Amino acid sequence: MIYSDKILSQKLERTEARTNADFVETRARLDPACGAGWIEVGGAYAMFDGVDSPLTQTFGLGLFEETTREHLDEIEAFFRERKAPVFHEVSPMADPPLMGLLSERGYRPIELTSVMYRELDSPIQKRDRIAGLTTRVIDENEVELWAKTSADAWTAEHKELGEFMFNFGSVSASCRGAYPYIAELDSHPIATGMLFIYDDVAMLAGASTIVSGRNQGAQTALLEDRLQLAASKGCSLAIMGAAPGSQSQTNAQKNGFQIAYTRTKWQLV
Repeated sequence: MIYSDKILSQKLERTEARTNADFVETRARLDPACGAGWIEVGGAYAMFDGVDSPLTQTFGLGLFEETTREHLDEIEAFFRERKAPVFHEVSPMADPPLMGLLSERGYRPIELTSVMYRELDSPIQKRDRIAGLTTRVIDENEVELWAKTSADAWTAEHKELGEFMFNFGSVSASCRGAYPYIAELDSHPIATGMLFIYDDVAMLAGASTIVSGRNQGAQTALLEDRLQLAASKGCSLAIMGAAPGSQSQTNAQKNGFQIAYTRTKWQLV
């Protein structure tokens, strides 16, 4: 039995940190002039992917070593030199003094995330699918197709994010640890889902479905097939995050995921 403790949190948070670091390295590889990069300070990964990127933040603060004022000085300088805001994703398993230290330095909590996991030691149960619905990992020459499908899904409600989401998806689908999945209905792309694998842990992200493809079971099929691939590659755990109480959290729990803990994002103000 896996218990929700500091050891589990270290595994989950380090996997998500590696996912973000992979993305940042890929961004730098595709666009050397962008300035993307990351450092490790006191066991935490601090990543810069652009001033407005949701990946510009840290993971693992206070989880592998007790965070000192000197650690925070170095991390804050890393972001300040790049004119970026300072965000930390902090596990509740981090050393207790960290909350007081962050408060003293002017940080405030701004967001919560349910960090969820599922063991992969039993066969993945698959449900019936509608005729013509299939999923697959894209070919190397289909990165643009994956990114466009993902962006089209996002821009249905947020048109202003079109270019940003296309560029974000193009980088994500090019990461070394990535297995970009696409769902097709009668050979037409309708949904995307991302799978990242590092050692024996798989991370699920990038779920999106275009308006005309919704309510067809695409995301359920993508979830099942990504879990099956992860298991076949020797992964023992799959992880994902969602807003507490959201439909995404409910869907994950319906598919065998458990909530390990609720993580807090802190911002320096």
